[in-house]
Amino acid sequence: MDGALFDELLLQAGPEPAGGGQPRLRVPERRQIEWRAVSLDELIAAEHRVRLVWRFVEGLDLAPLDAGIKAVEGRPGHPPADPRLLVALWLYATVEGIGSARALARLCVEHLAFRWLCGGVGVNHKTLSDFRVGHGTALEGLLVDSFAALLNAGIASLERIAQDGVRVRASAGAASFRRGATLKECRRQAAQAVTQLKAELEDDPAAASQRQGAARRRAAEDRRQRVEKALAVAEKLEAERQARRRKAEAPTGPGDKDGSATKKREARASTTDPEARVMKMADGGFRPAYNVQLAADTRSGAVAGVSVANVGSDMGRMVPMSAALAPAYGTRPPQHLADGGFAKLDDIETLAQAGVVAYVPVPQPRDATRDRHAPRLDDSPAVAAWRQRMATDQAKAIYKQRAATAECVNAQARNRGLTHFLVRGLAKVKAVALWHALAHNMAWTWRLAPA
Repeated sequence: MDGALFDELLLQAGPEPAGGGQPRLRVPERRQIEWRAVSLDELIAAEHRVRLVWRFVEGLDLAPLDAGIKAVEGRPGHPPADPRLLVALWLYATVEGIGSARALARLCVEHLAFRWLCGGVGVNHKTLSDFRVGHGTALEGLLVDSFAALLNAGIASLERIAQDGVRVRASAGAASFRRGATLKECRRQAAQAVTQLKAELEDDPAAASQRQGAARRRAAEDRRQRVEKALAVAEKLEAERQARRRKAEAPTGPGDKDGSATKKREARASTTDPEARVMKMADGGFRPAYNVQLAADTRSGAVAGVSVANVGSDMGRMVPMSAALAPAYGTRPPQHLADGGFAKLDDIETLAQAGVVAYVPVPQPRDATRDRHAPRLDDSPAVAAWRQRMATDQAKAIYKQRAATAECVNAQARNRGLTHFLVRGLAKVKAVALWHALAHNMAWTWRLAPA
C-alpha cells in the first residue's frame, strides 16, 4: 500500500521540465527587523580567552592609575573610561598581535570580544594611544606585581635569570638620518614653516576650520621640536666621536686631507625619531632600531625585568638589569645567564662583587692555540673563576637553560607583534615593551597557575 501511495505522488509531480530553470536559493535579507533579548555576556563563550584577560586585570592593583583621575564625586567633569578597561583592551590586543591604536579602536566597534570588554563604553584611538605610552612607571609596577604573584604561588623563582636582547625596528626610516649641517637647514625650514603658518591663520582665520588649523599648527610645531632634538643628539654624538678619536690618537688617513672621509663619518641623527639608532639586525642588515632587553626566570619562563637601550651591542647590559631587579624584588638573582654578546669582563667582576654568578660563554681568543678557559695573567680572581667555571659540565648544563628560556620569551614577543615599533622615543618604546612583558606573564599565568 505504501509503495502505491508514493507512486501516486510521483505521478502528481508531473514530468521533469525540459531544460534547466532558475535555481531556488536562500539569499540574505539584511533589512529584516528582528527583536532579540540577548546581552553581550551571553554572546561570549564561558571559556573564551577574553574572559581570562578580564579576570587577570581584576586581580591587578591599579590604584596608581586611579589616582590620576580628576573626575571625582562632588566635582564637575566628564568621567573617563575605567583604567581597568583600557588595561584589558591593550593586554588582549597585545595577545592578539594588534599594536595600532586605530586598529584597536575599530575593533572595539566591530569585534565581538572587544565589544564585550568595552561593555558599551566608547573609546577612541587618541585615548587608547595616550594610555598605552603614558603610564610607564605604573606598567613597571604591574610587571613586578605579576611576577611577584607567581613567586608567591611557588611557580616562579629568582634563583636563576636568563637575559637576552632583541633588536626591534624603530618608527624611522634610514633616509631620516641627517648630519649636523643638514639638520641646521631643516631647523631653519621648520621654524620658517611654523612662522608662515601662524601668519596665514592670523591673516585669514576662515582659510581653514579651527580644528584643521590647530592640527596643522601641532604638526608644524612637532616637526620643529623633533628637528631641534635631532640636532642636539647629532652634536652630542659628534662630540663623543671626536673625544674617542682624540683619545685613541688614530692617524689621519689620506682621505681626510680634503675632509671627505671626515664628513662620511660625521655623526647623524633621525629627524623622525632622534633617539633611534642604526643597529645590525638579526638578518644581517642595518636599520634604525631599539635594543629591548628581557630577563626571564628559567623555572617558569615569566619575565621579571625589561629595559630598553638605543645601543646595538649587548655588552654591558647585565649589570644594569641585575641592579634593577634588586630593588624591585628585594634581592638580586644569584645566577645570571646570558649569551656571548654580554661577555664584558667589568660586568662579570661587578656581578661577582654583588654575589651574582655569571654564566656567560668565554669568547674564543684570537690565538687559536690558547685555551680560552685558562686564566690569564691580567685576570682578576672573579674573571679567572668565570673562565674556569664555564669549562665545567655543571656550568654547561646550567647554560643550556638560557636558550630554552630567553629565546622562547623573544619568540613569543615577536609572534605577538614585537617586530616594529609604531611609537617614537625611549620612554614610549619601553612602555610598549612592558605591555608585551605583562601580556607574556598573563599568558604564563593561564598555563602555569593551578586551576
